[in-house]
Amino acid sequence: MIDFIIVLIYFTVVLLVALNGKINNNSSADEYFLSSRNLPWYSIALSTIATNIQGYQFLGMMGSAYLYGLAQANLEINAVQGILLGAFVFVPLFLREKITTITQFISKKLGHRIALFYSLSNIVLFATVTLGAALFWGAYAADMVFGEQLSFLHQNRIIRIGILIFILGCFSAIYTYFGGLSAVVKTDIIQFSILLIGGIVVCFTAVYQLGGWEQLYIKTPNKMHLHLPIDHPTLPWTHLFGLFFLNINYWCANQTIMQRALAARSISHAQTGLMVGGLIKFFMAVIIIIPGIALYGILGDRLGEPDLAFPYLVKTYLPVGIKGIILCGLFASLMSTVDSTFNSLATLWSTDIYSIYINKKANDKQKIRAGRKAILFSLGTALIMGLIILYLKFDNPKSAFTHTLNNLRYFINCGVVVLISCAVLLYKPNIKIVLLAFLITLPVNIGIQFLVPEMNYFVRAFWVIFSGLVLGILGSKGQLNNLFRLFSSASNRSRNWGWALVLILIFIHFIFH
Repeated sequence: MIDFIIVLIYFTVVLLVALNGKINNNSSADEYFLSSRNLPWYSIALSTIATNIQGYQFLGMMGSAYLYGLAQANLEINAVQGILLGAFVFVPLFLREKITTITQFISKKLGHRIALFYSLSNIVLFATVTLGAALFWGAYAADMVFGEQLSFLHQNRIIRIGILIFILGCFSAIYTYFGGLSAVVKTDIIQFSILLIGGIVVCFTAVYQLGGWEQLYIKTPNKMHLHLPIDHPTLPWTHLFGLFFLNINYWCANQTIMQRALAARSISHAQTGLMVGGLIKFFMAVIIIIPGIALYGILGDRLGEPDLAFPYLVKTYLPVGIKGIILCGLFASLMSTVDSTFNSLATLWSTDIYSIYINKKANDKQKIRAGRKAILFSLGTALIMGLIILYLKFDNPKSAFTHTLNNLRYFINCGVVVLISCAVLLYKPNIKIVLLAFLITLPVNIGIQFLVPEMNYFVRAFWVIFSGLVLGILGSKGQLNNLFRLFSSASNRSRNWGWALVLILIFIHFIFH
């Protein structure tokens, strides 16, 4: 009962904070979608990472760490590559153009047709896999920890999770609908604090139950390597090549992530916020990955469903009251992702589609109304996709489900990387060839999977993106921008902090090789 009271207090506080100062009929579109372009660096840092950290990190990635060990941390720490490219290459370009969506940048560089393909690809991905997966993980986690208490919803576990998906989706949509980006950022700061506290508690509890930090090397030495053999089916060291390209998609071309930087007070605030976020990512890797490894040291292979690693730690080792805080942390990781995605969907639809193709003379009030309708529509698609993912999960419960979802996302993400990279790299792009390079990524991806099914999906993504980029560059007669001039820093201090992050990343790979 105490745990439920804590959760109810959390939901109440989030809703009150989100709706305080909600957007009214006289608000501008910039205020609704970009918080009046006035976000300070700390809001950018905390809100960006809160959006990035989802329920799948605590469940899916911790479950994957239980199976594969420290190698799973590559997906966290190597995000710094994408963050630095975003901070020093993409953000200066975006802010210089004063864009609202990344699609507008694509339009200026590659034309309206390609921009339309780009925007629709992101809208489809966000409204289905991104939102559906976030809702699934939140509901799945809640049921894993509090299944008995939640049995009043329904006795059947799968139906109960489905009901939770519906409840969580509707709650997140409500305050995003009324509050816009300002509500998202304010709630993200609260949610990040809670998920951080919850993650630290679980991490130290797992290590304590193992017997201390040194026991990681004594009881699980084979799990403490970042780089696995080249023939590993899921995380061979060669996956780092594909991961590099895919980080460009997530940290440089993802409207959900970039929207905070686009709303920054200045380039300096945007770069500082992203780099602080990069430092936080190193820390998040510890509190997400280490508990999974520690649990393997405690149980061995006895945990039949890897994605139960996090719920097992919470249910087995944490007392009443603390469990409520942990569950709030899980809900925080869910809602900070869902509300940000809803807001980005509203921005993309209103700015890229409605204002250009449906109502070219739309005023701010009409743009906000169109964005809100997009939130309601995407809530419906997200709920449907969440139920589909629920079915896929229970169809193969013993798999590390985070990799199943990643594989699904990358069919679209590969083409997005080709587009955004061509837009930045090419001086005079051949529009038709670049569009062709974007479109062929999907059939090439499917073809490689069919012809070489044993190829790791990260490696496959690398070859798909690489071939698309080669086609785009050769088709544009190799007219590339000066690569060194693409990098821009707001100050010497920003540049030095960027190099510090690079050196930290190299050091980690060297130490934990």
